[in-house]
Amino acid sequence: MGKKKPRPRRSFTPEFKAEIVELCRRGDRSVGQIAKDFDLTETAVRDWVKQAEVDAGERDGLTSSEREELAALRRENRRLRKDVDILKRATAFFASMSGCWQSAGGHGPKPPLVVGP
Repeated sequence: MGKKKPRPRRSFTPEFKAEIVELCRRGDRSVGQIAKDFDLTETAVRDWVKQAEVDAGERDGLTSSEREELAALRRENRRLRKDVDILKRATAFFASMSGCWQSAGGHGPKPPLVVGP
């Protein structure tokens, strides 16, 4: 038998997710049946229900706003690390070139040693 093709990634509005979570909380149908009825993965629906419980304070974990803040802080941290890396390389480059600049004592760089006629 052939392999199943992976389902393309889809995105859903917060309103749609809230509606699905509400259906699950009513208890009329199982999570699996709701997922099947709406052509969703059972794992995604369970994750939405779990996140709704966290947001409502019914379960421990990071709320949606905390997750967004954490993601933003991680992006900023990644950008700052790149900036620091660039500055380190620039510092190393200019430090290697310091022999070409006049030092603070007023003495310039030594002239190159010329060998031969």
